[in-house]
Amino acid sequence: MDYILAPSILAADFKELGREIKKTEQHGAAYLHFDVMDGMFVPSISFGMPVLASIQGLTGQVMDVHLMVQEPIRYIEDFKKAGADLVTIHLEACEDVKATIEKIHSCGLKTGLSICPETEALAVEPYLKDVDMILVMGVHPGFGGQKFIPESLDKIRSIRQMIEEQGLSVDIEVDGGIYLTNVRQVLDAGANVIVAGSAVFGGDPEKNTSDFMEILREYE
Repeated sequence: MDYILAPSILAADFKELGREIKKTEQHGAAYLHFDVMDGMFVPSISFGMPVLASIQGLTGQVMDVHLMVQEPIRYIEDFKKAGADLVTIHLEACEDVKATIEKIHSCGLKTGLSICPETEALAVEPYLKDVDMILVMGVHPGFGGQKFIPESLDKIRSIRQMIEEQGLSVDIEVDGGIYLTNVRQVLDAGANVIVAGSAVFGGDPEKNTSDFMEILREYE
């Protein structure tokens, strides 16, 4: 199992976005995480296809697009064209989860399925064979500056157990409230893809990325 850092550009300095992204790539971050918010599924509005398209080809990182968007099936093709490699949808935001997953597959993209803190781990079980990744939210989506919800660790353990019992190779990504001080707890619970925003881009992105990668390599 690969252990991966996915810096969230939501916390980056957009005046220096290209430079900051390159720093994370050069110091070991294999993914780049895009938190897309629509003001409907979550209260906040962030950014969409133009930002992703503007950095297409800038790095060799996997473009990890997290759609906190109501009925994301409407936008899958547009994000594919903009440069997405992996698209994660929220189970709670889809009228037809299976159809949305199939749409992502039809575009030749890797597929992730996310659940909010209120959603039980068992809700993802019917879809485990159809996705490449489960994203567990460590905070309530759409609100910044929250602390990691400790109960998320039990959810990660439960999902990892389901994956192993079914003999599947599915990543578990965790997003929200992760810092160098608590990332080992998240990894110990069974996650292998770590999203970090201010913990990477707040301060020195080079040093922060290197510090995260040093911990992640302990688990390989």
